Amino acid sequence: MIRRALVILALALAASTAHAHVASNGFLELNVAGGDLTGSIELAVRDVELAVGVDADGDGRITWGELKGAEPRLVAYLLPRLSLSAGDRRCEVRFGALQVNARVDGNYAWLPLSAHCLEPVRVLGIGYRILDEVDPSHRGLLRLTAGTTLQAAVLGGSHATMTLAIDRPSPWRTVIEYFEAGTTHIFGGIDHLLFLLSLLLPAVLRRCGRHWEPVERGRPAFFSILKVVTAFTLAHSITLSLAAFNLVHLPSRLTESVIAASIIVAALNNIVPVVTESRARIAFAFGLLHGFGFASVLAEMGLPAGARLACLLAFNLGIEAGQLAVVIAVMPLAYALRRLRAYRRALLPWGSAVIAGLALVWLIERAFLPT
Repeated sequence: MIRRALVILALALAASTAHAHVASNGFLELNVAGGDLTGSIELAVRDVELAVGVDADGDGRITWGELKGAEPRLVAYLLPRLSLSAGDRRCEVRFGALQVNARVDGNYAWLPLSAHCLEPVRVLGIGYRILDEVDPSHRGLLRLTAGTTLQAAVLGGSHATMTLAIDRPSPWRTVIEYFEAGTTHIFGGIDHLLFLLSLLLPAVLRRCGRHWEPVERGRPAFFSILKVVTAFTLAHSITLSLAAFNLVHLPSRLTESVIAASIIVAALNNIVPVVTESRARIAFAFGLLHGFGFASVLAEMGLPAGARLACLLAFNLGIEAGQLAVVIAVMPLAYALRRLRAYRRALLPWGSAVIAGLALVWLIERAFLPT
């Protein structure tokens, strides 16, 4: 059983591609002015490849020429899958010239868009069915502005169609969207999950000399988990808040590189333990940097005026809900397996080695390779 678990873990990590944030997200920005809309849509180049096929020579590398050559196919793909309407009347959407925008998780195809509606937009209807047929997990992060009013939403999946009031936006709906965005990000951010997993796996063990031994009772394991999760939560909440209110800012390349390094440190500590009784300190120290990683998604959505604190809290609670779900899923199984020698001698060290190896790839990509 342990061998099978190791194989499954290795295959799952290998299949996740070199980029840590494998969650497929698009970015839709819309500005409303009377009956006219302007804005843009961004899709990861790897998602464009899935949707319309871009790599013409099949060499695994997508050049600007290949992407530009696929522009007509991309526009034809988007037109029936992205719809805008004012009231009951559909607005005619047009796309501008394709450009490329570099983000921390890779290059994105950026298309400016405009739409003219036959009446002033008071209630905007949005249909977003991009990548439904190839990646149902894809989500579109919407940023909608009308004058000084900012709204955000997560499109796709069960929210493939949505209506938003322009004049009188619902603050509770926006707060719920930020909560969902936080949950979506923690589940999509494999690097954050692997860092947390590296800290949780030894929580059901105690170090005796040069060996790991199972804890005898559940109470010590529970408090060990509680300290780790609380420290991680407190730390990333601090830096997320500082970044969200523009009090502290770090370059995304530096942040993402250090996040990858933090996974390596946490995973290697399970193989060659240096810190055994104070893993909460590791969680807090590196949690500060993970908070800047969470802030990158929040920055794309923005914080609406008049509800900045509520939306920040909702986003953070969404992250915590995702973390809690991971803890609930992992820890009962780890506690049940803790007495098995294979857990201590195989799953913990070899699973940690796989995690460290994958994080090393991310570190090299983020720190040294051009974006």
